[in-house]
Amino acid sequence: MIDRRPLPLLFTLIPLILVAATAKEAAEEAPAKTAYEVLRQHGLPSGLFPKGVREFRLDEEGHFEVHLEEECTAKFETEVHYARNITCTVTYGQITAISGLSAQELFLWFPVRGIRVDIPSSGLIYFDVGVIYKQFSLSLFETPPDCSPSRDHLLEGSRIAQIVSESQSGKLRYDLDQEYTMSAVA
Repeated sequence: MIDRRPLPLLFTLIPLILVAATAKEAAEEAPAKTAYEVLRQHGLPSGLFPKGVREFRLDEEGHFEVHLEEECTAKFETEVHYARNITCTVTYGQITAISGLSAQELFLWFPVRGIRVDIPSSGLIYFDVGVIYKQFSLSLFETPPDCSPSRDHLLEGSRIAQIVSESQSGKLRYDLDQEYTMSAVA
C-alpha cells in the first residue's frame, strides 16, 4: 500500500515557500524612507547630504531631488555648500548632473558636477569639480554632517542689520530736526 500523506504536506509547503520568497523580494525592493537610505541603496555614503533634509523624490530613471530646510555649508577637508534644492541623477556608485552643490578650493567655489566611489571600494570618494577630480577619504562622508547657514545668508542678515541701523539713526536725525524746527518757530 502506498502512503499518500507526504503529498498533502508538499501541497501545503509549496504555497508557504512561494509566499516567503515573494515577501523577501518585496522587502528588498521597498522604497527608501529617507534620502540617506537612497544613497546607501546606491552604494554611496549617507553623509553626502547634510542633516536637515526635509523632503526628497526619486523617480524610476534615477532623477533625485533633495530639499533642505535652508542653504548651508558643511566642513569636510574642504567646505561644501548646499543650495536649498539639489537635483542630480543617481546610479549605483555615482551621482551625475548635480545642481545645487559646490566645493571650495583655496578661495574659489566650484560647482560639483559629479560624485563617484570605486566599486569595489578603495576607501576613496571623488568629486568632479570641472577641471579636476578631488579625492577624499570615504570615511569623511559616513554620517550626515551638521550644516551651518550659508555665509551669503549671514551676509544678507548683516546687511539688513546695517540698513535698519542706518534707518534708525536717520529717523533719530529727522526727529531731532523736527524738534529743533518746532522750537525755532515757537
